[in-house]
Amino acid sequence: MRIAEVDRKTSETQIALRLNLDGTGKSEIDTGVGFLDHMLTLFAKHGIFDLTVKAHGDLHIDSHHTVEDVGICLGQAITKAIGDKAGIRRYGHFTLPMDETLVTAALDLSGRPYTVWQVTLPNENLGIFNSVLAEEFWRGAASNALMNYHVICHYGRNAHHIIEAIFKASARALRQAVEIDSRVSGIPSTKGTLNT
Repeated sequence: MRIAEVDRKTSETQIALRLNLDGTGKSEIDTGVGFLDHMLTLFAKHGIFDLTVKAHGDLHIDSHHTVEDVGICLGQAITKAIGDKAGIRRYGHFTLPMDETLVTAALDLSGRPYTVWQVTLPNENLGIFNSVLAEEFWRGAASNALMNYHVICHYGRNAHHIIEAIFKASARALRQAVEIDSRVSGIPSTKGTLNT
């Protein structure tokens, strides 16, 4: 079973996260940030991952630290859960429509983190989640998952729709990348490793 647990404690946040890459889409999410809970729930559903997140953050300041640190923990869990990456597809991409919005997420579990974020978002508060935090979340996740991550919003107007499309497309791209491919023998790289 490709399962990982991450515990992170700082002066700003305390987070416990558990990820099963071979799950059924079940989730138990409680971050104190309602919109983030919604995004992580649909991330688990569309990735067919089992995901548990319990977070306590300094929400009396704002939700920035909580959102970013949960992204960091998710990335760390992805890295732990896939191990040496033997047999995985490695690459994943998905283009997802949501009402007036169209988003593409593409990723490579290369061991070399890089994020390209081509998204124009209205600066809005979705509950206590400011829309600009979506980028902070995914930069933290990509860096700690050691993945090359590109997201493009081709068009869209509604901040909720754009961010939701990003989370869903990213979940489906990651689902594709971590799948075991019976035709792959060993590490899917001519270098023989995907950890550096």
